[in-house]
Amino acid sequence: MEPRITTLHPHGKRGVNINGDKYHLVRFQIRLALEEFGDMTLSALTQAVQAHLEGRFDGSIPWYVIWVRLDLEARGEIVPVAGGPPRRYRLNGSYTSFSAA
Repeated sequence: MEPRITTLHPHGKRGVNINGDKYHLVRFQIRLALEEFGDMTLSALTQAVQAHLEGRFDGSIPWYVIWVRLDLEARGEIVPVAGGPPRRYRLNGSYTSFSAA
């Protein structure tokens, strides 16, 4: 049986139950993109993740990026940047437990 993760939502809404391996892969790519490029819009973040996973990922990459991004925001790993629109996101400088797993 494949591992599953129930995502969190930053506004307390219900998350989704997704494949854990896909969650961790998308999480890694989101964090990698934010480390490399700094503040990014959701659109730019989705494009960056898609560029790395296209052809090697079974499922809708934009859908996974949206839900994993919401989960990372709810967990405090990434934060929205004041200003906009469009809203931009960055890594939370005080969050230090980044790992590939």
